[in-house]
Amino acid sequence: MTRLTSLSRSVADRVVLVTGAASGMGRATAHLLADEGAVVGIVDRDADGLKAVADEIRGVGAAVHPVVADVGDAAAPAAAVAEIRQALGPLDGLVNNAGVSIHLPFDDDGFAKAWATTLAVNLTAQALFARAALPDLVRNGDGRIVNVASTEGLGATAQIAPYTSSKHGVIGLTRSLAVEFGKTGVTVNCVCPGPIRTAMTARIPEADKQVFARRRTALRRYGDPEEVAHATLSLLLPAASYITGATIVVDGGLTVRNA
Repeated sequence: MTRLTSLSRSVADRVVLVTGAASGMGRATAHLLADEGAVVGIVDRDADGLKAVADEIRGVGAAVHPVVADVGDAAAPAAAVAEIRQALGPLDGLVNNAGVSIHLPFDDDGFAKAWATTLAVNLTAQALFARAALPDLVRNGDGRIVNVASTEGLGATAQIAPYTSSKHGVIGLTRSLAVEFGKTGVTVNCVCPGPIRTAMTARIPEADKQVFARRRTALRRYGDPEEVAHATLSLLLPAASYITGATIVVDGGLTVRNA
């Protein structure tokens, strides 16, 4: 039957790079992309975790290339993009997911180091990966960038000032690049996860998670990484060609609930 629509909802054979892919939302995103037929480049500093994800993806017959790298190293983004380009071909999409959170008071002696580390990983790396990938993304006029921020980019929590500041910065970076890249056809969007079951939230006791979710979210539960991955995938689709500069909240209704 002849299709009535013209925009593609398939990422089959598109090359997408995902950072922070060894666990959590990055792993779920890499898995989902592979399931949907994409060719996936994955980056993480956790060599064992990254190998496990690569083996899982290869196990279903999908193409993947892992790169072990600390994205907080200013030289890492360009090197990772170059290696994945050589192994898989030019990029069609970039998911800037890698992140760290360091919990400490503002007046703690370790604040300066925590600030530098967090900004390097959570914000500067996103800009550097986008710069390195841009020549690939513009080539067909349909490149996609999805930056992962957080609901911390829309509000604030005490004693994680570096993390909160970096996530506000990710939203600003997303909007700025969306405007700058608009004429090229490359879209740049941002996903803001709320309370999700990842390594960052693993230290929170289960009982506390349940209390928080019931009190703060409309859905009364924590989210799973795959639920965020599906939002990310939607923004990577060729059909998502008129969505750019957007901030998509995936938080179970955390930010809309007053009581």
